[in-house]
Amino acid sequence: MFHLDEFINQHVIMRSESMFESDISDNRDRLQEAINDKSVLVIGGAGSIGSSYIKALLPFRPRKLVIVDTNENALAEQTRDLRSTKDMYVPKEYITYPMDFSSVAFEKMFAHNRGFDIVANFSAHKHVRSEKDIFSIEALLRNNVINAGKLLDILSTHPPKEYFCVSTDKAANPVNVMGASKRVMEDLIFSYSDRFPVKTARFANVAFSNGSLPDGFLSRISKLQPLSAPSDVKRFFVSPKESGQICLLSCILGDNRDIFFPKLSTAQMMSFDVIARELLQAQGYEVLECTSDEEALERAEDLKNDSMLYPVHFSKSDTSGEKPYEEFVADGETTDMDRFQALGVITGKSIPDKDKVSALLAELENVFDISKEASKEMVVRILSDYLPGFDHIETGKSLDSKM
Repeated sequence: MFHLDEFINQHVIMRSESMFESDISDNRDRLQEAINDKSVLVIGGAGSIGSSYIKALLPFRPRKLVIVDTNENALAEQTRDLRSTKDMYVPKEYITYPMDFSSVAFEKMFAHNRGFDIVANFSAHKHVRSEKDIFSIEALLRNNVINAGKLLDILSTHPPKEYFCVSTDKAANPVNVMGASKRVMEDLIFSYSDRFPVKTARFANVAFSNGSLPDGFLSRISKLQPLSAPSDVKRFFVSPKESGQICLLSCILGDNRDIFFPKLSTAQMMSFDVIARELLQAQGYEVLECTSDEEALERAEDLKNDSMLYPVHFSKSDTSGEKPYEEFVADGETTDMDRFQALGVITGKSIPDKDKVSALLAELENVFDISKEASKEMVVRILSDYLPGFDHIETGKSLDSKM
């Protein structure tokens, strides 16, 4: 029988247990003191990383847990999962809200609760494919930056003891709008660090997270559809459990304006085509390499006749914003590699110029005004003016054009 967690451990992250177990164990008392009997708000908590964060947090027995997510079905399944897990602690004050954190309903809910001790925000556009045109770019920047700024203003009315907002490795020397938006997000949250402690984490791809390419492999196989993947793109990977632990350690143990990242070497990078090969072999198939999407689609018809030759099309990446490698630390950033066993910390970040950050948000909102004729090129130019190191990769092709 195929077990996804075992497959991830053996074939993707290449370790039998979480690389952060020692850091969790070494700091258990500190975590217990900071979380026990506290009120916690998790935004975007029904997603892959948010739900893993919640599972890492609950053993430390918070008094109240409120989960906000726009995905009502995912919230329902998350509650079923928690309630169906043996020995899982769920506080008596547990409630899920299917709402947008930028909504009036959210603001009313937050005011009613008079804030929370710990707030973690996982709501984000995370896909490079989200920059396909001006409309998708506007949605991305509103969620990752503009509305995130409005959230910080709401939090300021009842400041939390800890605030965490997830970033991405793509924020280090970004080459796509999504990565640039997260780099701006870091400046944005740090500009509020004089009001309450803020922390973030840049980390690797979460293996088989919702909507990821490996997760898509499982969907394709269940439907007997061919697999497609880039052959020249390597990524760092962590397990879903590890993703939650990174965020918990950063949120609770980080100093104000710290950025956490996993200590992974380039030798631990994995390419998507290798994952696809291993996955098919684990499910009893032989890989049948095709030279095009069209050929792979044609050969997939044989699967309906119980063929064990599974068609795939692996090719070099040619879409906008794709970086051939990943990195966690940008040029000029200072790191502390001794504080934790499996985590590095980017330290010494100063409070950004809040007026400059506010001016950027105002400029973006102005460009997105319904009466304006905005373009992707205009937004890239605005982001480049703010982030001089932003070197956008534009090929004129989106992932939506590929299988």
